Amino acid sequence: MQKITDLISKITAFRDERDWKQFHNSKDLAIALNIETSELLELFLWKGNEDVNKEKLREELADVLMYAFLLADKHNLDIEEIIKEKIEINNKKYPVDKSKGSAKKYNEL
Repeated sequence: MQKITDLISKITAFRDERDWKQFHNSKDLAIALNIETSELLELFLWKGNEDVNKEKLREELADVLMYAFLLADKHNLDIEEIIKEKIEINNKKYPVDKSKGSAKKYNEL
């Protein structure tokens, strides 16, 4: 987890050097995250499932992750903890014996 903590420190240092924290309220971080995920989606528009420019994918995915990390940091959320909790929730919603090989939503299993 130290690597993620180090990354968040680099992201916040970049932000702080530019005095951008003043703009990073929860609403605007969530909106920015949504915009960046839309830019990520755009890379796949009108293409095959795996037909994507890898360099652009790297750039857009980095933007998505940075805004997600900034939002988590703003609310003092431990990324490792919230992901582990969500995996546990999903384990209960999608038991292997019912969901393996299926794309159905948990309430359709």
